[in-house]
Amino acid sequence: SGCGKTTLLRIIGGLDMAVEGTLRIGGVDAREIPAHKRPVYTVFQSYALFPHLTVWENVAFGLKMKRVAAAEVERRVAAVMEMVEIAEFAGRKPAQLSGGQKQRVALARAIVNEPQVLLLDEPLGALDLKLRKQLQVELLGLQRRLGITFIYVTHDQEEALVMSDRIAVMRAGRIEQVGDAEALYERPRTRFVGQFLGSVNLIDATVVRRDGQQAVVQTEVGELRVDLAGQTSAAAQQETFTLAIRPEKVTLCPPTEATGENRVRVRVEELIYIGSETHYILRAGAQTLSVEMMNVKVGSQGFDIGQDAAVYLPPGGLIVLDD
Repeated sequence: SGCGKTTLLRIIGGLDMAVEGTLRIGGVDAREIPAHKRPVYTVFQSYALFPHLTVWENVAFGLKMKRVAAAEVERRVAAVMEMVEIAEFAGRKPAQLSGGQKQRVALARAIVNEPQVLLLDEPLGALDLKLRKQLQVELLGLQRRLGITFIYVTHDQEEALVMSDRIAVMRAGRIEQVGDAEALYERPRTRFVGQFLGSVNLIDATVVRRDGQQAVVQTEVGELRVDLAGQTSAAAQQETFTLAIRPEKVTLCPPTEATGENRVRVRVEELIYIGSETHYILRAGAQTLSVEMMNVKVGSQGFDIGQDAAVYLPPGGLIVLDD
């Protein structure tokens, strides 16, 4: 919250002016183009439907303001309402619709104008979880059918991973990192991005020696070997840095497997069973580690609170972060 997501959308839409920099839409400098002439439409979380107009009239409103021919309005409105599955509600007023139906109307009202860019400001934030997940899938399909750019603002990390071809993580008005979902999750460059996209274990490390594309580091849990090939952080060239590893990358083992490279003796402090997975909170000296294990076996995984165990931290799963 407060990182500038909505402000950025308002600048793209022409509702706010940027004091510096450039803004290009389809290769054209859009800074001097007034909001009503930009090939951009916005879908708001609040829907912003006209309560006194029917669904059909709401969808047709923009076209009528542009004085599009009546026959063309009829054709485009009918096609879009069919596309987002609201044709049967054409004669209803917004007050007679559910939240999901209102969101479909708001989408139809925007895309009927055939924008080059569709701005979506947390459009599913007011919906319940089940409906939100359903509409996420529908929005993905809609974007692919239309072939236009969707710029989708969300503070929901899972939604960002599910919905995006590319993600820009913002912090205090600046973009921390841009990339596809896999790149940002598997190779975050900074501590902020690593913690923002899912759970992560953070370990302070000091380089003991470097062996080509690998380094051996000293940490609270002992010496660890780290693969440096493919690391995107500038900190990988420094002598001290922070390591990150995702909980699902850590392997939980019996205590008899506590010896060997990148293996650490731990004690189970907490476990949380959530159906398909069990989450373990482990203690290794002053370091806390989180581990997620899929429940592929029937019955207990064999690790209980208070029990000694071991973990394996694969060198390729350890990520060097910038602060």
